[in-house]
Amino acid sequence: MGKVYVVGTLDTKEAELAYARQAVLAAGAEALLVDVGTGKPGGSPDVSAAEIAAYHPGGASAVLGLTDRGQAVSAMARALTGFLVTRNDIGAVLGLGGTGNTALVSEAMRALPIGVPKLMVSTIASGNTAPYVGPNDIAMMYSVVDVAGLNAISRKIIGNAAHAAAGMALNEVLATRADKPGLGMTMFGVTTRCVTQVREAMERTHEVYVFHATGVGGRSMEKLADSGLVAGLIDATTTEVPDLLFGGVFPATEDRFGAVIRTRLPYVGSVGAVDMVNFGARETVPAACRDRRLHVHNAQVTLMRTTPEENRRIGGFIVERLNRMEGPVRFLLPLRGVSAIDAPGQPFHDPDADEALFSTIRAGWEDAPNRRLVEIDAHVNDPAFAAALVDNFHAISA
Repeated sequence: MGKVYVVGTLDTKEAELAYARQAVLAAGAEALLVDVGTGKPGGSPDVSAAEIAAYHPGGASAVLGLTDRGQAVSAMARALTGFLVTRNDIGAVLGLGGTGNTALVSEAMRALPIGVPKLMVSTIASGNTAPYVGPNDIAMMYSVVDVAGLNAISRKIIGNAAHAAAGMALNEVLATRADKPGLGMTMFGVTTRCVTQVREAMERTHEVYVFHATGVGGRSMEKLADSGLVAGLIDATTTEVPDLLFGGVFPATEDRFGAVIRTRLPYVGSVGAVDMVNFGARETVPAACRDRRLHVHNAQVTLMRTTPEENRRIGGFIVERLNRMEGPVRFLLPLRGVSAIDAPGQPFHDPDADEALFSTIRAGWEDAPNRRLVEIDAHVNDPAFAAALVDNFHAISA
């Protein structure tokens, strides 16, 4: 049974944090009070702010020696991250606070693996929580009243959060023998036929997790990889890359493919849906792009066809990261089209743009025993291409 790490700033939230710690203990779990305050030390923490600050790469003085509060909070977040990732006894992490503490604690929570319970009681949990949660299993509980003193409302909410964290720590969900190896896959509407065929084939041997490639989808898949919760990836839909490079609304981050580089998991990838950049409703398309080849996918999504030059940049981004992968890799090129609307008679059919993509990947590819570039004379949604994805994954994961 792990401990509940109760994390907050004792210089401003001593009474609330002490109450949360006591509630965890009363619920039957072990508790560890962790101070991340950057002001005058207060209370009686189990782990002091100075101890946490020492986990910053620059040492404690890089955190506690700062006079600018914003810089100090950012530095403490980095230190807390360094501290938490070294712990092997975390049953749950419970954070309490306002905007500053929410940013601080949630940053460290995001570094923890999927499956480690994370609960943040916050004054901003009723708003846009995406910057704090990201592709992670962080539960956000709205504090209703400010975390500024104990009263009938705050005691109830903090107590409920403490009991929830204690319950998660006391009742770990264990894997069962019936569980198959996990497999992460990416899909978009225009690659659904491909991914559905692959999923149905792979479900015989794997538990398949499909992620909608909307930016956070790809990050979620890679978070599972970093957390050791998948045995491999079939990343057929890399449409988040053009959105990153050209200002779309579903962008990857610069760390796209980073989990595969770090973990060396078996990886089969492709260029599904890189023929498009995604924007919102038609009227939201940037003025500079309104004369481009556009396709209204639905009332909320407008697609812009990528040009040959843009495809060269996309191909360069992808192949540079593929060349850094040291695990078993197969990357497949569907030579007859990369999406449902990139086919003869469809609005984004553009063989020149596709060839710019393919030739860039070919030219940049670095041969290695673990990596193979595979060209398939088929459309991305053809049964032959889906079968090739399946066959190549089995070949490198056997």
